[in-house]
Amino acid sequence: MIMTQQKQGVFFALAAFLMWGLAPIYFKEIDHIAALEILMHRVVWSCVLLVVIILVIKQWHKVKTVLLNTKLMLGLVVTSLLLGFNWGLFIWAVNNDHILDASLGYYINPLLNVLLGVLFLGESLRRMQLVAVGLAVFGVILQLISFGSFPVIAFSLASSFAVYGLLRKKMPVESLPGLLIESLIMLPFALLYWVFFVTSEQNTLYVTDLSLATLLVCAGVVTTAPLLCFIAASRRLTYTTLGFFQYLGPSLMFILAVALYGEVFSMDRVITFAFIWSALALFSFDSYRNRQKLKAN
Repeated sequence: MIMTQQKQGVFFALAAFLMWGLAPIYFKEIDHIAALEILMHRVVWSCVLLVVIILVIKQWHKVKTVLLNTKLMLGLVVTSLLLGFNWGLFIWAVNNDHILDASLGYYINPLLNVLLGVLFLGESLRRMQLVAVGLAVFGVILQLISFGSFPVIAFSLASSFAVYGLLRKKMPVESLPGLLIESLIMLPFALLYWVFFVTSEQNTLYVTDLSLATLLVCAGVVTTAPLLCFIAASRRLTYTTLGFFQYLGPSLMFILAVALYGEVFSMDRVITFAFIWSALALFSFDSYRNRQKLKAN
């Protein structure tokens, strides 16, 4: 029996967010390697995989069109820098026992997206959405005042990805061709790092451990596979429905951090997470209620 479009969308959404949520397990397996070197492999092998995919689905003409547009290319230079920063910081956070901070960042991200939509896209907030954003902000302010700390890693991950999403939303570039060009922009820097900063003794592709070399090459799959599933899901589900799945990723990261990797769920994190979770619950309820109203009309 052939699955309906919606069931296919649910399947692809679950696959995408499961892979994103379980990604720390992969990076923990190679956490003895420098974060910059892992980032280098992530860029290089993502490029290789994306080139193959673009050729197979025959979208190279779309890539050429963007390459010839100076304005779009300048925009993609900015988004590639944001994406590279986000990838690198996530790898560093996982490898240095900050998975809880990464989880918090991806919980904050949808609320930050809403805020940027209001500030730069002329979108308006409903009353409950405004309360939800206020709860999240209050939780962070309370942590700052009570414990004298600010979730730098979480906010750096959330803000870099939110701004990246905002810029990409305003650019008439499809997801796959755009990601390939962003990866190609990062590629020269990755290759320069590989040639000049990774010595032959440190180069993990030249070591006798074939399993480690295979893991590094798989960085391209770890990067690209969830994105392809996400794109497939977004074509089959409404944006609101897709939004409910986005909490799966950070929830899995949270469980991994506390249950598997023994990160400390300290009181300042408890307070911030409590406010963020409350904000997301309120935001999700409001989105669901508004969707039901639109269906009724």
